[in-house]
Amino acid sequence: MTAGVAAVLVAAAAAQEGTPRVLAVEFATDVNPVSADYVVGEIERAEREGFDAVVILLDTPGGLAESMRQIYQAELAAQLPVIVYVSPEGARAASAGVWIGQAADVLAMAPQTNIGSSTPVGIGGEEIPEDVRNKVINDAVASIRAITEEHGRNADWAEEAVREGSNLEARAALEQNVIDLIAPDLETLLEEAHGREAPTKDLTLNTAGAQIEFVEMSVWKRILNTLINPNIIVLLMSVGVLGILIELYNPGAILPGAVGVISLIVGLFGLQVLPISAAGLLLMLIAIAFFAAEVFVPSGGVLSIGGGIAFTIGALMLFDPAGEAYEVSLWVAIAIAGTMAAFTALALTKVVQTRRRPAEVGVHGLVGTTGLVRADGQVLAAGERWRARTPGGAPLEPGEEVRIVEVDEQALTLTVEPASGGSGGSGGDRIDSTQPTEGVT
Repeated sequence: MTAGVAAVLVAAAAAQEGTPRVLAVEFATDVNPVSADYVVGEIERAEREGFDAVVILLDTPGGLAESMRQIYQAELAAQLPVIVYVSPEGARAASAGVWIGQAADVLAMAPQTNIGSSTPVGIGGEEIPEDVRNKVINDAVASIRAITEEHGRNADWAEEAVREGSNLEARAALEQNVIDLIAPDLETLLEEAHGREAPTKDLTLNTAGAQIEFVEMSVWKRILNTLINPNIIVLLMSVGVLGILIELYNPGAILPGAVGVISLIVGLFGLQVLPISAAGLLLMLIAIAFFAAEVFVPSGGVLSIGGGIAFTIGALMLFDPAGEAYEVSLWVAIAIAGTMAAFTALALTKVVQTRRRPAEVGVHGLVGTTGLVRADGQVLAAGERWRARTPGGAPLEPGEEVRIVEVDEQALTLTVEPASGGSGGSGGDRIDSTQPTEGVT
């Protein structure tokens, strides 16, 4: 029995050794430093662990040019076949996704997907100024044509995608030699790709019946990918500033300051990752300065309004260099600016109320507190002995608890009333004291 089981295990191991292995990398996000690090890392891992091929399951609206360059350079340099599969149905390979697709040894699409729209745009998504447009467009065309021609695909269409924003659905892309295959699923794709030559690597694809290992972004990378969302960055920066301001207005609160510092640091991570506009950042700093100044230099709301306008414009401009895929939502910017203005107004109201409140330092702080009548007729209040009287001249009973309603600093005498709310003690004689009658200070 034991010998039979061992034979089966050996046979299974031998069969397993002859089965090709493919690493399928799920990439359904925009092209940015975090996603680029993820894809490049998985390509390198596939090489290290001896996979027969790596498949990038692509669905992207595009993204940052530098991150795109890192990905397609890793594809070109890989010592194993790289397949890009635009999937599932309804997916797209837009903008930077065209470069990633054309750099693959095999480019395939699922039905009802599309590829294209690679025209470079200026900051904020608008047309590039005429004086630099030709330079930028020509550079992009040269790059995409070189990659496409080396892989034996339609370089003329690739140029159209850059110059005119051409976009094709899967079947049209196959007819025009923009892609290599259409496949309804990954298993079918691997069967059809088997035996093909990798044009730039002198490799033959061995993918038929492959054992597929799927991989997706780790939780940590997904968190980082979320944190570089422009709306979240602006929100974190705002929470950071508000938390610190609250701590400054209420020293010792601790929690607002701690939350503020953490939020600010996390927000700065996003600013470090994405390209930002200096003008947008300056406007946001000015807005914060306006909000802070309103509390110390009341302007009737003028500084708060100015801060809200500066913050909104600055937030909308902040990620202009990253392109339209990284714009801050107008409504998010307005909501955050409104919240900061409302907080400033609340803080200002508290400051005004504090300034108008009667002084509560020194002996004035005794008003409203309670004291205890001593046997000598004096009142013990806040650890001190005071001469005391009632508004109507009624005597005070020893041991009676009284509320202080007025302090006469000149005579060092308290005007008190029974703490129960009565008009003063009604019984007992006033006890004469031989003790000093001045308040002990």
